[in-house]
Amino acid sequence: MIKQQDESHIMKNPEDPENNRLLASNRKARHDYDVIDVVEAGIVLLGSEVKSIRSGEVQIADAYAHVNNGEMWLDGMHIGAYAFANGSDAHDPTRRRKLLMHKEQIRRLQDRIAQERLTLVPLELRLSKGKVKVELALAKGRQKADRRQAIAKKESELEMRREAGRQKRAG
Repeated sequence: MIKQQDESHIMKNPEDPENNRLLASNRKARHDYDVIDVVEAGIVLLGSEVKSIRSGEVQIADAYAHVNNGEMWLDGMHIGAYAFANGSDAHDPTRRRKLLMHKEQIRRLQDRIAQERLTLVPLELRLSKGKVKVELALAKGRQKADRRQAIAKKESELEMRREAGRQKRAG
């Protein structure tokens, strides 16, 4: 009789796209803010919220993070209702969600936010090793003129790359 080995304890391949998958991104944040630093945090979710996020029912464009009593919280993230959850299993789509970080990290971020007048905005929500993680940007808000300059700079860089490509093909 051949004994089958239990392989449930073996970690999945970290290069597997299912193991590190982008679930949602906040493209507007990179436009409205100058990103100074990026940190990753875990997030406390209910089962129905995880299922909704995996199916793409999440929106983080209006979300922001803040520190309250030494704990990090994420407000404004909308997670749509899971179709098969009802009654007590269903979740509130816009509830506050606790972020998981070390106390020292939270304290350092809180100090930088207070001293440099920065804000914490979520950039991405990703699945990493079976856990949902949120990538937060320590950012400074841009004025309207700054946004225009950033757009002009991006367009000029794009045009330079296009021209270099044309010359490479012609030359």
